[in-house]
Amino acid sequence: MSRVGYMPIEIPQGVKVEIDDKGEATVSGPKGELSQRLPREITIEVGESEIRVSRPNNEREHRALHGLTRSLLANMVLGVTEGFEKRLEIQGVGYRAEETDAGLTLRLGYSHEVNYEAPEGVQLSAEGDTLIIVRGADKQAVGQVAAEIRGLRPVEPYKGKGIRYLGEHVRIKPGKAAKVGADLGG
Repeated sequence: MSRVGYMPIEIPQGVKVEIDDKGEATVSGPKGELSQRLPREITIEVGESEIRVSRPNNEREHRALHGLTRSLLANMVLGVTEGFEKRLEIQGVGYRAEETDAGLTLRLGYSHEVNYEAPEGVQLSAEGDTLIIVRGADKQAVGQVAAEIRGLRPVEPYKGKGIRYLGEHVRIKPGKAAKVGADLGG
């Protein structure tokens, strides 16, 4: 059984947490302001230096919402203080990314350049030609933008060309030549 929901969330200096009677939580800090609607069944107590989340009973739904609510609040607090970051790498001959005012211009082996505009609250940057960095205060938005960029040219399994998360392992298939050699041995 998970005990995530019982852990208190520390409120760092300079972070302000407000929760209204409709269940809307607003967290503001040095990196911006985030708001999220949280389940009304879960009780959230905001103290001077910590946030505590509690559930009304031990029903299955309330146990699930307990941990979820605590995680959402913790991610909001972490986002407005430190922010979140995802790194993507581009592999392939002639594949590259360039920073523009609105977002990124990507050359991914298509007959045209792909322009990707950054949504509000997310910053895109390109280091060198092959590294893309996605930053922002909202963990969900950062992950969504990184996934959308990766989806523009997913890694193909034969040569490994495409956009991948930094450190992502891609299994390369042997291709047709390996099968021909296996057939001759029999």
